[in-house]
Amino acid sequence: MQELVDDLVVARNEFMSAVGRADEFSAREMIAHVGYWVGSAVEAIQAAEDGQASSFGSDRPPTDEVNETVARVARETDLATVRRREAASFDVLVERLSRMDPSLLSATLPDGATLEQGLREDGADHYREHAAELLA
Repeated sequence: MQELVDDLVVARNEFMSAVGRADEFSAREMIAHVGYWVGSAVEAIQAAEDGQASSFGSDRPPTDEVNETVARVARETDLATVRRREAASFDVLVERLSRMDPSLLSATLPDGATLEQGLREDGADHYREHAAELLA
């Protein structure tokens, strides 16, 4: 578990450093976006703990719709609030990862990925993906 936490922390730090290059408008949207998906990773852990990993997110709207809603809300929210929300999601994910039963990492999500793959995708990999976009 510590490897997942360490990777997440490093990736977030890289992302936050890259966000400094964006204007406030795009920074708000990007921070809100990764914050939402980090929060979703926390929900995936909860679903796995409840034995519901295989149906997690199946009732959620399509990803593009979710992302548009998150962006719209971010445009209507001040940067400081968006940052606080992302930080809270990040802190909860780190805390949940730190105490999660490692056997849950192999739980299968609806898309066929393992929980570990989903956590990396919505966590460290996602931060890195958007940091690279910002730096490009």
